Amino acid sequence: MRRESSPPRPDFERHFAEIGFTYANMDGVRYWDESARYAFSLREIEEDIEAPTAELDAMCLDLVGRIVESQEMMERLRIPVHARDLVAESWKKREPSLYGRFDFVYDGRGPAKLLEYNADTPTSLYESAVVQWYWLEHLVESGDLPRGADQFNSLHDKLIARWGEIAQKSLIHLAAISDSVEDFGTTAYLADCATQAGSVAALLDMQDIGLKGANFYDREGRRIETLFKLYPWEWMFADEFSHAPAMRNTRFVEPPWKTVLSNKGMLALLWEMAPGHPNLLECYFADEPRAAALGESYARKPLYSREGANVSLVRDGRAIASTPGSYGAEGHVLQALHLLGNFDGRYPVLGSWLVGGAPAGMGIREDVSPLTSNSSRFVPHVILD
Repeated sequence: MRRESSPPRPDFERHFAEIGFTYANMDGVRYWDESARYAFSLREIEEDIEAPTAELDAMCLDLVGRIVESQEMMERLRIPVHARDLVAESWKKREPSLYGRFDFVYDGRGPAKLLEYNADTPTSLYESAVVQWYWLEHLVESGDLPRGADQFNSLHDKLIARWGEIAQKSLIHLAAISDSVEDFGTTAYLADCATQAGSVAALLDMQDIGLKGANFYDREGRRIETLFKLYPWEWMFADEFSHAPAMRNTRFVEPPWKTVLSNKGMLALLWEMAPGHPNLLECYFADEPRAAALGESYARKPLYSREGANVSLVRDGRAIASTPGSYGAEGHVLQALHLLGNFDGRYPVLGSWLVGGAPAGMGIREDVSPLTSNSSRFVPHVILD
């Protein structure tokens, strides 16, 4: 694995306009950065990223089965009492998952280590699936990358195929907060994938969803039977409508059982289930006495957190990095400190994607800080053997 300079395409802004990539710059700050690229060997991808992704997914599914049978574990994760039966029922029905993303720290000199699992509302999907693939094709065509250069990326085809399995050419509603250009762009991309799978896709703002009787409806009066929502389960469970019968009369993507995997507490439960696993970092709930085993160096993470908010890195008892936010009321985990690799003053996080439980691709976010946030840049990757 290495970071190397890469020539930006002279017409990349025109190309972004053509493919509808509307958030290459966000709030006046560059988000997509093709002045550099990360290069990997095929062995690194297959053995160090893809294989652990599949293994960790199987472990996570095993963990869900244990959690839904345990009120104690549900309580440790602070799953609201009124939501626990819904979570357990969705698992017992094996309600299907569309996608998710493991975030790894990896530098090519040791096993990838799981930092967290974006199991419920992961973004950076369109840029991983489509934008960086076009980048690869263009650089091969221009001669800036050799023929045979490849990418860990089968996301687009797998997403279409998975929608075909989940929706079977039915009407799908897809909702996000339209004020967030990244969230709505991700949701629009998934709507396009569903359409290519033969379904009818209706794109909504979350505020366009109404409750009538025992069902949810859109503004046109159509019943919402299948709903993809780029809206966290913990926010939904905090809303009054989460007590309504419509919660059981709607099929959600991602399903309710995914809430236990999007919770940072699962990192502690996963370590408890498989202590010493080479792709896991030692992790405990912060209020447990055994968390003292980590000493004075650790990452402190809220159980519920988005975009790296309210995370602190502590080394030898001193905070070396932190991010602001409004999370943490439910509690925290302490995870063994394992800093991101330093590549020319940049710290990359590798996001390894799953679609329908199968490894499907990778996206890389990097920052000048060892903490990744919503302002961290997306940098494309290439496989060169």
